[in-house]
Amino acid sequence: MPTLRETGLRQLAALVAVVDTGTFAAAADHLGFTQSAVSQQIRQLERAAGIALFDRPRGPRPAELTTAGRLVLDHARRVLARSDQLDDQLDLLRRGLAGQLALGTFQSASAELLPNMLVRMRAETPDVEVRLFETDDLDELVDGVLHDETDLAFTVDITDDPRLSIEMLGHDPFVVLAPAGAASGPTVHADDLRDKPLIGQPGAETVQRMVDERLQQVGIVADYAFRFRNNAAVQTMVRTGMGWAVMPSLAVDHDDPGIGIHHLEPAMPPRAIQLIRKHGRTLLPAAERFRAIAAEVADDLLAR
Repeated sequence: MPTLRETGLRQLAALVAVVDTGTFAAAADHLGFTQSAVSQQIRQLERAAGIALFDRPRGPRPAELTTAGRLVLDHARRVLARSDQLDDQLDLLRRGLAGQLALGTFQSASAELLPNMLVRMRAETPDVEVRLFETDDLDELVDGVLHDETDLAFTVDITDDPRLSIEMLGHDPFVVLAPAGAASGPTVHADDLRDKPLIGQPGAETVQRMVDERLQQVGIVADYAFRFRNNAAVQTMVRTGMGWAVMPSLAVDHDDPGIGIHHLEPAMPPRAIQLIRKHGRTLLPAAERFRAIAAEVADDLLAR
């Protein structure tokens, strides 16, 4: 049975051009084809339809659409309009000006890094929709990328993983928070923490495990008086004199006059801030642009 599935956009465009310009010759000029090529496109379309689309009277009178021709013309206009819309959308995607970007992030990256990145992203690509998924569980961030729930994710201290492409953004040092004036000088020795009540996060949290492992490396077995998931809550407890804390620098509000921020001696290894993607996955240009912005912003902020 004849079917229009055997036709393409060229045949439909030829039909529309003949109707809009009035003649096969004018349609050929409009499309940049020869008149015989346009006639061939129409014949192919009629074979696929299985019915005549034009009445072709002898003499100077132009060809006229049949009832079937008018039906196919209506279809052709809709298809070509949808094709034009798709071309426009693809053009925006190719130029990184449209699309959706799904990002995985963790608390301190959301607070310090991400806002600066999104400001630039919004200024350059205002029509790109950005969705965020925040968790401090490192495994959830990795799983989100591997299961295509997120395009990119901020992570920390991931070692080589063949399933992932890992981009290093910089290093985030661990610092000691003390109530303002409680410690003299920019450096606090590990021994100074032994008799201090410590404020931390729940022990299962990724960052807290990092802190505890690094404290053990400098000979400190931490004893926590209070634990909070929220970084701001930890800092507030330090400000009110309820204890000291060891936190990544990104997790700290450095403009808080109620706390002192100190380096630890001996120094704890910093954590590596990374941006990951699924290995081999093709990202939209908007995601690639975000990667570039993320690298520039992180290089600036982490260097401070």
